[in-house]
Amino acid sequence: RSPLLLFPRPMPPSHALRYSSPAIALHWVLGVAIIANFALGIYMHELPVSPSRLKLYNYHKWAGITILALSALRLLWRLTHRPPPDVPMPAWQARAAHAIHGVLYVLFFAVPLSGWAYSSAAGFPVVVFGVIPLPDFVPKDKELADTLKGLHKLLTLSMGALVLAHIAAALEHHVIRKDGLMAR
Repeated sequence: RSPLLLFPRPMPPSHALRYSSPAIALHWVLGVAIIANFALGIYMHELPVSPSRLKLYNYHKWAGITILALSALRLLWRLTHRPPPDVPMPAWQARAAHAIHGVLYVLFFAVPLSGWAYSSAAGFPVVVFGVIPLPDFVPKDKELADTLKGLHKLLTLSMGALVLAHIAAALEHHVIRKDGLMAR
């Protein structure tokens, strides 16, 4: 099922019914980082302009770049390691789950890249951890910055909604169906 034939996945042994430890760790670290950065974005957005707000924006950018790097690592891992078999479920649910996962992977990249582009267009460079300056993603342009700000917000809210749907579906499988999905 690999979307890229450049990264063939080794076949798991028949007893491999769980994701690997690195896959599980990447899932949870990335999940917590995304939720925390989403919360930080909402919180800092409402603050008046001040040095503490600017500091929080920098933390938000650093977290976004870290999420981008973790997303690349997670995608590389996923493309090179076969997942365990799905638990039995209706075909429409399996298709919905795969579609949501696919869109989430796209958003793992689109959200931080749109934020980086917005920051560049607004004339605020991204300096990771205050020491690693990243190149401007796009030229400084106020109109473009306004557009990218809206795009970043739309993509972020979309990812937030899909993360909630993902959590709700996992809880439904665990609490109501008790079908072992969470044990994978």
